[in-house]
Amino acid sequence: MTRLVPAMLAALVLAGCTTPSPRERVHSELLSAGIKPRMANCLADRLVDRLSIGELRQLGRAAKLPRKDVGNMSINELADRLAAVGDPHIVSVVTSAGLGCAIAS
Repeated sequence: MTRLVPAMLAALVLAGCTTPSPRERVHSELLSAGIKPRMANCLADRLVDRLSIGELRQLGRAAKLPRKDVGNMSINELADRLAAVGDPHIVSVVTSAGLGCAIAS
């Protein structure tokens, strides 16, 4: 029994190392959507700090709508995509994070 506990802890630590963190997943999705690396870093940090895992999943589902390079979208297309989320808190966080990151860079 005394050997089982350390072995289980080691397995949990290793499992944690192989699973990407929410920040890494958000960052990866932003990059694949066409966001520049510096902006993706800033956005990932802010979104993960301000949204719950459930809200991040909800945002991810909305982002799975027909993909188009974000850099080629009009402001109206981006607004429509964000409005499709349907959660005012998520819209507010994404909007403020985007503005804050744009100003910071």
